[in-house]
Amino acid sequence: MRIGELAAQTGLTRDALRFYERTGLITGQRLANGYRDFPPETVPWLAYVRTAQALGFSLAEIARTGEELRHAPDSAAALSALFEEKIAAIDARTAQLAALRADLTARVGSGCPLRAAG
Repeated sequence: MRIGELAAQTGLTRDALRFYERTGLITGQRLANGYRDFPPETVPWLAYVRTAQALGFSLAEIARTGEELRHAPDSAAALSALFEEKIAAIDARTAQLAALRADLTARVGSGCPLRAAG
């Protein structure tokens, strides 16, 4: 299917699809007339990409694991492992943010915010 049809079916812009193609998330073939042609399985793959983004995965993470997941014999187990990794990363970031918040709270009203809190 051509890029306009793919855009209509996925709700993505043509620019987004071109970006995804440049970054290797999707692959289209060039027809003799210069148009891009994408296989039908691109539509569910892009739904996966959008869902993964909504769950906090970066495009780099999706690109890195996408091909592996497409060919995994048990994608549920593979996805669960990815989710557990993401949860651990979120927990670590949450702890970092809590420490930062505590540091900032300790500095409120202390004058120069660059002095060590004590």
